[in-house]
Amino acid sequence: MSDGEDTVDGADDAVADDALLVLTAMLLTPARFPGVLGDDYVAACGALALEPYEEGYGLVLGQDGGGARWTVVVEDTSQVAVAIAAWDCGMEHDLSPDEDSMVCALPGWPMDLAVSAPGVPDPHDPTTDGVGPAPLTPPDAEAWGPAQRRLGADEIAAQWQVWREQLDDARLSLPGIEGEPGTEGEPGTEGEPGAEGAPESGPPTSPRHPGVRRALSEAAAYAKAPPPPGRIRSFYASADARTLRVDGPGWSMVARTDDIALFLLDEEPGTVIPVGRGAALPGLLAALDGLAAHPA
Repeated sequence: MSDGEDTVDGADDAVADDALLVLTAMLLTPARFPGVLGDDYVAACGALALEPYEEGYGLVLGQDGGGARWTVVVEDTSQVAVAIAAWDCGMEHDLSPDEDSMVCALPGWPMDLAVSAPGVPDPHDPTTDGVGPAPLTPPDAEAWGPAQRRLGADEIAAQWQVWREQLDDARLSLPGIEGEPGTEGEPGTEGEPGAEGAPESGPPTSPRHPGVRRALSEAAAYAKAPPPPGRIRSFYASADARTLRVDGPGWSMVARTDDIALFLLDEEPGTVIPVGRGAALPGLLAALDGLAAHPA
């Protein structure tokens, strides 16, 4: 996100007083966190050995002067949010969290970055000599599992329109929720992924796919027994609609409250399964949005 060389001095003893060249940052809050870390906010914090405080954290990813990768955890979420908003608008913004805001510095990055700091060696994990936590590493891009499934769902949420344009509404299946039958028909059409390495959209099986029906049922059950914070997240889409990101054991859903839902399943590697609105989906999405964590 950032194309500048912002610095964070004295990040942690582990950084050995070397300046951190900031490459990007992200929020770790109940309303917004990198899906790669977990199905919900509590799990995401657990992946970094952090307490799941309601206020959340900021994650600042960069390199030290030797090129080593570091993830610096800070408490000042407002400063990180401002920087992310500026970068998303293509604006330059210095991100230099106060040393008092820093919680810890973790070796490595939890995900791949397409950029690196100029003037230093290529990104590499720092040498810790077995002291402290093992370096964070991104999930294997060649494999498929919960982390890759959530990364795919995050990518779809970020590029909803690109994915939506690939689908023919006449060929969407309709949801059967809480025991209601689905509607026969192809669940989607073949399409190119929205980004390199992202899942492909296509009809892997019948629209009565048991994994999708299970996911719909579990999502509906959230209305009766609210899940951990962050399991349902809601983001601005338009004046009249929200984008939902919902996760459960083995499945991820991306949906627009005014449109359809897209599902990714651990059991269907690299595949996106669309579900049309029908009579049941609008009410489910409205209920989920009412339970969701909304960014401030």
